[in-house]
Amino acid sequence: MSRWMITVAMLIGSAILSHWIPFSSFFRNLDTMVHELGHAATTLLLSGKVLYIQLFADHSGVTYSYISAGWRLIPVSMSGYVTASLFSVYLFYCYSRGRIGQGLFVCTLLAGIALALFVRNGFGVAWLAGYMVVNAVVMLVPIRWLQHGYFLLIAFVSLEESVVGPLGLLLMSVNRPGAAGDATGLASVTGVPAPVWAIVFLIVSLLCARSAIGYFLGRGRSGGRRGSGSGDGSGRVGRLGTGMRG
Repeated sequence: MSRWMITVAMLIGSAILSHWIPFSSFFRNLDTMVHELGHAATTLLLSGKVLYIQLFADHSGVTYSYISAGWRLIPVSMSGYVTASLFSVYLFYCYSRGRIGQGLFVCTLLAGIALALFVRNGFGVAWLAGYMVVNAVVMLVPIRWLQHGYFLLIAFVSLEESVVGPLGLLLMSVNRPGAAGDATGLASVTGVPAPVWAIVFLIVSLLCARSAIGYFLGRGRSGGRRGSGSGDGSGRVGRLGTGMRG
């Protein structure tokens, strides 16, 4: 069986199995958090200003920021989905190298940064605090199978969401191109249709998923990886998010 067939099969299996776990929905916001932090980090790197981030119970999110008009809007708008996809690869890399503690620490650190600097709405604050507590408990309890099972849960849920997000974005860009989140924002800046950008995000997510599954299978063989838009003027408020992801 080819690597691509294995990747698709494992994504489908993960989606089915994870939805059977009652509390898996709680961890789906990890992908949203990373997505929004991707927007925020890129905005800051390009000399913009992040106002705040909101995370919601339906696994959507939004980042409000100031950024000058022009080419800077392109990397800022692209960074959300790309960052989330790359992060899923990182999680499986940590698993393949036996660095589960490192992976959990990085997840907790990112949640702490988001809580301290960016997230201000009630649900987002409560979710981040709760997620950090759960991570801390798992890291402190010396039960190996629990740590491995927990880490694989958040890794596979993050991987699934990193692919489902762009897939939903593609469907939205075809049916409602004016409300297709980051794809709509990129279309308004570049003139390239929103479905094209959604396809780009989907391709990136699938390539990252293939790499992540490769790390996962590699460990096994050795015995021992939302609606948005953009401001269109200097000093205007940019709104970048993941509202289309359910």
